[in-house]
Amino acid sequence: MGRLRQLAERTPPERERYLDLLRALAIIMVVLGHWTVTVIEYDPAGRPNGHSALPALPWAYPVTWLAQVMPVFFLVGGYANAASLHSFRARGGDGAGWLLDRSARLVRPTTALLLVLTAGALAASLLGTTPTEVRTVVWFATIPLWFLAAYLVVVPLTPPMYALHRRLGLAVPLGLVVLVAVGDLARLAGAETLGFGNYLFGWLAVHQLGFAWYDARTGQRPRRRRLPTGRPAALALLAVGLAGTVLLTGPGPYPVSMLNIPGERLDNAGPPSLALLTLTTAQLGLILLLREPAERWLHRRRPWQAVIAVNTVVLTMFLWHLTAAILLVGALDAVHLLPTPPAGSAAWLAWRLPWALLLATVLTGLVAVFGPIEARAVRRHRPAPGRTAVVPGALVVAGYAALVTALVLNSQTAKAAPEALGMPVAALLAYLAGAGVLWLLRARHGGRAAGHGDPTAGPERR
Repeated sequence: MGRLRQLAERTPPERERYLDLLRALAIIMVVLGHWTVTVIEYDPAGRPNGHSALPALPWAYPVTWLAQVMPVFFLVGGYANAASLHSFRARGGDGAGWLLDRSARLVRPTTALLLVLTAGALAASLLGTTPTEVRTVVWFATIPLWFLAAYLVVVPLTPPMYALHRRLGLAVPLGLVVLVAVGDLARLAGAETLGFGNYLFGWLAVHQLGFAWYDARTGQRPRRRRLPTGRPAALALLAVGLAGTVLLTGPGPYPVSMLNIPGERLDNAGPPSLALLTLTTAQLGLILLLREPAERWLHRRRPWQAVIAVNTVVLTMFLWHLTAAILLVGALDAVHLLPTPPAGSAAWLAWRLPWALLLATVLTGLVAVFGPIEARAVRRHRPAPGRTAVVPGALVVAGYAALVTALVLNSQTAKAAPEALGMPVAALLAYLAGAGVLWLLRARHGGRAAGHGDPTAGPERR
């Protein structure tokens, strides 16, 4: 508590605290959403298995409009990345150095997760567990990495895309929305692979909106070319976004659910659809409406300390929350106390609260062990003026590319594939190569973590 109090007191007055609150709330909603929507059952071989309960809960489909918070991550990420890139360059750095800085916060906690999972998989294999069973467990534990793969594509594109934003403004996300619509037409026509570009175009569009929000808050653009952020504009964004989403998911061809439902014609989030982008517009309007009262509340000491506490380990929470579920299921199964009520039943609904509390206890233990890795990566030391090292940009991009390749390869490998190490060997080697390249570059060139979660860093300015 003393450390949190010091961090709160050292927070620069210009800090956009609302961003940290949004990031913390989004992570908490993802964690609770995954935990509460899960149904556990036994497969024919007598092994516990988990899957989404949403197909059995059609009444919950509209609730996913609130539960789908991945656009919030990319929106906040766009704002934070624009702010930190601007700040880094103001101190004499370049785009490659900024990318190297940014990688520490993302890569170190992820590397810890993958090394622990690999060690556990190897031990299980040596003890006689079949490669298929090992892969199934690791597959569940690494589900959160699909989001990280998408984000690790967007981050290296920040310098050129922000430069494009400075020239063309809101025309950039509008053009990306058109590309998403074209991709959706291909998907609806049955050419699913032609819509894969939406993974890039959709998340980039949301990320660009974060740039526009940053410019609007800092006055970086002429007023006539900024994203309007006043109350009337926020209400208009909310109304237009909701109306568009209703039309696209009602009489339109898109599913109501913004989370994946097996058997639906499209998945609104994988890749992002036009319906998800209209929902993002509504979310942006709501975010802007709530900003001023939230900022006043966050200038109180206790709320701000709580936000700091979450943000210091926010990625750790996200990465380990499904591992917590695996550990709890294994422990309860070992003592024959694992409840498996049918999805949507009264017993299943009653089990949601104690289930979440038990999982929170397990996750707290994991965060206590692995959170310091992220907390150390968050700390930021400003380079002395005139001493910024020249970083080889091609090698930095290659490191990011290796990480993305590894995470995509892992996510595309079947849950029941016979992988004795849990992850495909090629994916594991690619990840370690990418992480190693970035680590060596940081060691050689004095790279320091940008630490957008550190409230004392203050890169996000109003």
